[in-house]
Amino acid sequence: MTIGITGPERKVPRQSALARFIVAAVFVGICLFLLSLASDFLVDWLWFSSIGYLQVFLTAIGAKGIVFFVVLAATTVVLWLNGVLAARFAMQPPLQILAGPWMVAGITPPPDPFAILRDRLTRPRFIALGAGLLGVLVAAGEAGNWGVLLRFLYQVPYGAEDPLYNKDIGFYLFSLPAYIAIKNWMLLAIVLSALFAGAIYWARGDIEYDGHNRSISPTVIAHGSALVGLLFAAKAWSYGLDRYLLLYGDNGVVVGASYTDLYLGLPALWLMIGLSIIAAFIAWANLRARSWRLLAAGFILVGAGSVVLLSLLPSLFQHFVVKPTELQLEKPYIERNIALTRQAYNLDRITAKPFAAEQRLTFKTLEANRATIDNIRLWDWLPLSDTYAQLQEIRTYYKFHDLDVDRYWLDGFYQSVMLSARELRASLLPANAQTWVNRHLLFTHGNGAVMSPVTRKSTEGLPFFYLRDIPPVADGGPRIDEPRIYFGEESDDYVIVKASTPEFDYPKGKDNVYAAYDGSGGVPIGAVGWRTLFAYYFNDPNLVLSSYITDDSRIMIRRNITERVRTIAPFLRLDHDPYLVISNGRMFWMQDAYTTSSYFPSAQPVTELALNYIRNSVKIVVDAYNGTVDFYLIDPRDPIAATYQLIFPSLFKPFTVMPADLQKHIRYPEDLFLIQARLYQTYHMEQAEIFYNREDFWQFPRQPGGDGTSVMTPYYIIMRLPGEPQAEFFLMLPMVPSRRDNMIAWLAARCDAPDYGKLIVYEFPKDKLVYGPFQIEARINQNTEISQQLTLWNQMGSRVIRGANLLVIPIENSILYVSPLYLRAEHGHLPELKRVIAAYGEHVVMKETLADALAALFAEPGAVPAFSNATEDMFPAGRVSPAQQALDRYNQAVERLKAGDWKGFGTQFDAMREILEKMNRPSAGH
Repeated sequence: MTIGITGPERKVPRQSALARFIVAAVFVGICLFLLSLASDFLVDWLWFSSIGYLQVFLTAIGAKGIVFFVVLAATTVVLWLNGVLAARFAMQPPLQILAGPWMVAGITPPPDPFAILRDRLTRPRFIALGAGLLGVLVAAGEAGNWGVLLRFLYQVPYGAEDPLYNKDIGFYLFSLPAYIAIKNWMLLAIVLSALFAGAIYWARGDIEYDGHNRSISPTVIAHGSALVGLLFAAKAWSYGLDRYLLLYGDNGVVVGASYTDLYLGLPALWLMIGLSIIAAFIAWANLRARSWRLLAAGFILVGAGSVVLLSLLPSLFQHFVVKPTELQLEKPYIERNIALTRQAYNLDRITAKPFAAEQRLTFKTLEANRATIDNIRLWDWLPLSDTYAQLQEIRTYYKFHDLDVDRYWLDGFYQSVMLSARELRASLLPANAQTWVNRHLLFTHGNGAVMSPVTRKSTEGLPFFYLRDIPPVADGGPRIDEPRIYFGEESDDYVIVKASTPEFDYPKGKDNVYAAYDGSGGVPIGAVGWRTLFAYYFNDPNLVLSSYITDDSRIMIRRNITERVRTIAPFLRLDHDPYLVISNGRMFWMQDAYTTSSYFPSAQPVTELALNYIRNSVKIVVDAYNGTVDFYLIDPRDPIAATYQLIFPSLFKPFTVMPADLQKHIRYPEDLFLIQARLYQTYHMEQAEIFYNREDFWQFPRQPGGDGTSVMTPYYIIMRLPGEPQAEFFLMLPMVPSRRDNMIAWLAARCDAPDYGKLIVYEFPKDKLVYGPFQIEARINQNTEISQQLTLWNQMGSRVIRGANLLVIPIENSILYVSPLYLRAEHGHLPELKRVIAAYGEHVVMKETLADALAALFAEPGAVPAFSNATEDMFPAGRVSPAQQALDRYNQAVERLKAGDWKGFGTQFDAMREILEKMNRPSAGH
C-alpha cells in the first residue's frame, strides 16, 4: 500500500518544477520581446530626431498605438464577455476518476489531469488571459491599418464624383478602405468569439463530440444563436459595402460596374441585405426556441441566396441576355471605364498631335537641330558600366551601382550626360581585411563620381570623362567640392564617424589619404548608455568595447537611401531608380515617390503593382554627405498627397523652396511613364466601339535581345520637338500597332520647366508605312556590308555588342534611327565604341562616328557635307575652338605625366595630335 502511494507523490515535485520552468521561460521571453521593442523604439526616436522628423515618427507611432490599443480593448472585451457568459451558463461536470490499483487498496485516487486542465481553462483568470492573448494577436495584425485610419480622419475631397452613386471619389480613396477594415475586424471578432466560447463549453461538457456521443446543450445553441445573429447583421453591412465594390469588378469587357452589375447585381445585393437581416432575426428568435434547425435555416437562406442571386443568376443573365448584344448594352459602362481610367493615371492630360513622318531631312535641317544631333546617346548603360568599372573603380572596394542619365549646362551648352557615384562597399575588402574596425570605422565612405557625355568618345573608342579619378577631376564637368559619399545605393551597414582613428579617404600611389568627418550626419553615440543601446540593437558588443569611440562619435545607420526614405515615409511608393545630381559642388540623390491607391472607382488596375491610381506628387532629395532628407510636394492637387500633408504638416516642403539648381535636374520618372504607356496602348481609344473591338491597340516595339526578342524600354533624350523653339530633355518611347512592327506613334514626357510633367503623343498617318525599330534591325542585318563586317569581328577574337535600344530620333517631322556598336575582347571587360549605325528611309550605313554616318546618309552630289570634317565625335562643332582643345589636351597630358600616369599621358598626347592633324588637314572642297 505504501508503494502505491509513493509513485504519484514523487511526480508532483517534478511537475511543479516543470511548470515553474515554463512560467519562467515565458516570462523571460516576454521580457526579451519587450526589451527588443523598447530598443527599436529608442533607436527610432534618436534617428528620427537626428534627421528632423521626430514629429512624423510620433504621429505614426501614435496612430499605431491608438489602433493597437483600441482593437486590443475591443477584441479582449468581446472575447472576455463571451467567455464569461459561457463559463457562467455552462454545466459543472464532476472530476473524472482514474481507474487503477489504488481503488483496490482503498486509497483516494488522483484526479484526471485532463479534467483538471479543462476545469482550470474555464476559470475567470484563464478566460481573461486567453481573451487578452487573442486580443494582442488580432491587434498586432490590425495595427498595420494605422495609415487607413489617418487617411480617413484627415481626408480631403477629390473634387469629382463617380457617375454611379454620385459620391465624391475621396469617399472611395479614404472612407471605403476604413469601412472595409472595420467590417473585417467585426467578422473576425465574431468568429473568434464563437470559437472561444465553444472551447469553454467543450471544456465543461456542453459540447460532446467523439465516436460514441455527439451532443450540444441548449445553452450552447442559445449563445451560438446570439453570435450568429450578429454575424448575419455584419454580413448585411458587408453586402451594403459590396455595392461599392461593384465599381472594381472586371468581366473581361468592362472594368467597373457593368450592365449585369447594375441591372441584376445591385438588386441582388439589396436582396442579400434583406435576407441577412431576416436571418439575423431568425437567429435571435432562436434564443427562445434553442433549435439547431432554425440556425440551419438562417445559413441556408443566406448561403442559397448568395449562390443563386450573386453567382448563378448573374452568370445566366450575362450569357443569355448581355452577350448577344454586348457592345450595345455595355457601351455606357465602357465609356465610364475609359474616362475614369484616363483620369486615374492622368492619361486625359496627354496631348495628341499629328506627326507627318516625312522624308525631307537635309543638312540644313540637321544643322537647325544641332542640339538634338549633339545629344544622340551613343553610350548604352550596360557597356558603359563595364567601361566605368575597368577605368574608374580604382580599387576593388569601390563600386558603381548604377548609371544615370541627366542633363547639365556645361560651357554654355545643354548636354545629356551619364554619371555614376563611386561608392564604397566594405564587403568587397579582401578577406583578411574584413575586420570590425575596417568595416565600421575606417572604410566609411565612397568618393566622387564619374561623368561622361552621351555622344563623345576618345580615339580609342572609350568614353570622354567630364568627371574622373579620385579626388574628382572636373574636365568640362561640374566641380565637386565635397566628394565623400556616406549615403547612397550601396551603403548597407552602419559606420561610426568622428572616432579617434581617421577614416580612409582615397588611395594615392602606395599610400592612403585619410580624412575626418566634419558634417552633421549620424546619431551621437559617445555616452555609454547610447553605445549599450546600439550594441544591443545590432547585437554587436564591439560598440561598447571599442576604445576608438569618443564622446564626439556619431553612428550612421540606414545609409541606403531607399531604406532611409522608406523608414521616414513608408506610405509612399518609391521609383526603382534614384539618381545622382551634382549641384553647387555637392552630391545629392534624387528619389521620385508616388502616392497610390487601389480604390479609384472603375479604373483599370495594374495587377502586379496592386494599384489603379498613381501620382508622382513628391520629389525627395538626399544629401550624400550628411544624409539629410527633404520631401518636396510637386503636385498639391493630388488629394492623397494633400491628405498626407495634413497628417504630417512638417514632412513636406513646397516645391518652390527646392534650390533652383536642383529644380533643373528633376525628371519624369521612368516607372510612372512605363505604367502610363502600357495603359495608353489601350486607353488612347476613347470611342467605346473602337475600344471594344481593340481596333487600334498599340504595343511596345520589339527588338533583338538575348537569344530572341525583347521589348523596347523608355529612354531619356534631348531633342527639339516639332514647332518648338529649343531642345528639351524628354523621356520617350515609340509605339507599334498590335502584331505589327511598323511604327504608329511615339509618346514623350517633358522633363524641363515650365512644361515639366506634360505628356505628348505624336501619331503617324495610318495610310503611310513608317519603319519601326524591329524592321530597321532587320534591314541592318540584311545589309551585306554590315553583316559581313560583324561576322568578321566576331571571328577575330572580339565580341560585337549592340546597344540595348535602337534609338528613334524625331527630327522636325522625320525619324532618324541610330544604333551604337561596341567591340570587346572575347575574354575582356572593356567595351569600346567602334561604329555607329544610322538609318533613314531606305538607307542604312555604318561608320566610325555619328558625324560620318550622317554625312554618308545625307550626302548629295556636289554638296559639302556638314559633318565630313569630323574624324571623331570627340569634338562636336561649335563647342570649343580646336586650338583651345589642343591646349587643353596638352595641359592634361602634363598633369598625367606629373602624376606618373603614363597611359593617361599617352591618351592625352594622342588626342592632342589628332586635333593638330585635323587643324592642318585641308577641308573638303578646297
